[in-house]
Parts: sequence; structure tokens; C-alpha cells
Amino acid sequence: MTFYTKRVFYKNALALDASSLPVCHHLHQTTTQTTMALLDQNLFHYSLLSLYLIGPPTFISLKFLQAPYGKHHRPGWGPTISPPLAWLLMESPALWLTLLLFPFGQHSTNPKALILMSPYLLHYFHRTIIYPLRIYRNSKPTSGFPVSVAVMAFGFNLLNAYLQARWVSHYKSDYDGGLFWWKFFGGLVVFVWGMRINMWADRVLLGLKREGGGYKVPRGGLV
Repeated sequence: MTFYTKRVFYKNALALDASSLPVCHHLHQTTTQTTMALLDQNLFHYSLLSLYLIGPPTFISLKFLQAPYGKHHRPGWGPTISPPLAWLLMESPALWLTLLLFPFGQHSTNPKALILMSPYLLHYFHRTIIYPLRIYRNSKPTSGFPVSVAVMAFGFNLLNAYLQARWVSHYKSDYDGGLFWWKFFGGLVVFVWGMRINMWADRVLLGLKREGGGYKVPRGGLV
């Protein structure tokens, strides 16, 4: 092989190698995306399985245990923090984790997905921001909230927020189904009615705490 032939050969080889770089980069990027998608699918699957598995023991244990806060506060559950701070911290994942994950879903710009997520965020905005402020402003100092209970609630809300955000923004596949709006408005009626009862009960209980005078049984509403 002459010098000129070698030069042409290596020049063509380098050109071929350079032209293959975009293809290799694309293949690497595709492989990485596929791997990440599989990891997220597994995480979603096992998170959902975990939620189902913790349900029965939680239900059974609460038949024998009273959550140790409010009127059921008692020693033995470790250090405590103020109830408004506890509610703010333990409910907060439902807001910040949902808002963090939602934009990464394949349906994140779908108006139906945004509408479907809105009642969930509205509820937890009330529970994370409004309710703690109302406790802080409208009730007298009470017994502390156990950190151990707040941590358990924080963990549940992490799990629940991840599942809700990823399902609505990414894994839900029937947005174009004919029953979407029927199911949505049926659920919305239940949600609005439930939130109305929830906010009414908050107002009554906070009013009783503000009055003081010991333990009282609220009247009205569903009774």
C-alpha cells in the first residue's frame, strides 16, 4: 500500500467513524431512557404494592390503638412538636412532590390530566397550608404532636403523592375514553361534598378549642 493509498484509507476510516458518532449517541440516549423507564415502572409497581400491603395491618392496628394526638395525646410516643408545624411538615409531600414529578409525565400537558390533579392539590393545599394556619391562629395552646406519628404520616404522603402524580401524569391511559367526564364529575361531586364536611368539622372543632372549658362533644352536621 502506497503512502497516498494509506492516507486515503485512514481519511475515509476517520470520516466513517465520525459519521457514526451521532448514531452511537442516539443509541446510548435511547438505551438510557429505556432503562430509566423500566426503573420507574418497577418503582411504581412496588410502591403500589407497598400501599396495598400496609393497608390491612394499619386498619387492624387502629382497631386497638388510638392515634396519640389531640384528645388522645399520651406519653410514650417520643418527642413532640407543635400541631401546626406537624400538619405542615407531614402533609407537605402531597404538594411539593406532586408539583415536582407531574411535569415529567407524558400527559403533563393534557388538560384532562391537569383538571384531574387539581382537586387533589386543592385538598392538600388546604390541609398543608390553610388548616395549620387556622390551628395556629384560632386555638389555644394544646399538647404536642408526636414526631413519630408525623414521620409515619410524612412517609405515607411521600408514597401516596408519588403514586398519584405518576399515575395521573404518566401511566393513566384512558383520557380519550368516552366515560372520562362521567367518572370525573361523579368523583367531583363526592369530593366537593366530602371537602365541605371536612371544612365544616374543622370550623366546629376549632371553635370548641377556642372556647376552652375541657372536653366537649360537637353537635350538628351528620349527627
